[in-house]
Amino acid sequence: MRISDFWRLMDDEFGPGYSRVLASDLVLTSLGGRTAAAALEAGIPPKSVWLAVCEMQDVPAERRLGRDIKPSR
Repeated sequence: MRISDFWRLMDDEFGPGYSRVLASDLVLTSLGGRTAAAALEAGIPPKSVWLAVCEMQDVPAERRLGRDIKPSR
């Protein structure tokens, strides 16, 4: 997963404004007490950060892959 995918998933799940607040304020205990932003900056893979956010925020398993995007024609 790329960092751009991480932010797309965050924006889709939490909204573009709140996703940034969440990433900078929510402490993820499973990632050593870092925020999502600090974890990404420390080089932790975006997928691991996304899954840690999902766990802390109780995102249902069926939404952890993001929403289906219809292919453009």
